[in-house]
Amino acid sequence: MRARAFFREFLVFLVFLIPGPLFAHHSTAEFDLKHPATATGAVTRYEWSNPHAHIYIDQAAPDGRMEHWLIEIDSPNALQRLGWSRDTLKPGDRISCSGARAKDGSPHMRCTEVKLADGVVMHSF
Repeated sequence: MRARAFFREFLVFLVFLIPGPLFAHHSTAEFDLKHPATATGAVTRYEWSNPHAHIYIDQAAPDGRMEHWLIEIDSPNALQRLGWSRDTLKPGDRISCSGARAKDGSPHMRCTEVKLADGVVMHSF
């Protein structure tokens, strides 16, 4: 009986120990998770690479300037499981990305959802 209680406590310890560093890798260090953001524009480049794929989009800022956004999404392996491929996006595609903007205010985002021009929503966790 004691061994079972120890094993249960050990599992609880692992559940709380392991996810912290995984989520801290991006979430709390670089991106502002408390203030969701959206960037909408035309894809200029789509990189299907590890450890994260990237989407580059141009978005018109309120003052008329063109903002060049770097959108970070999951790894290609994770994205494939969510229905993505290296051909999902092409330069010129109009998309809308939702997620957490960089804490420093730069046009850099960790994206959790991409809405394609045809209304299809692609997820990235």
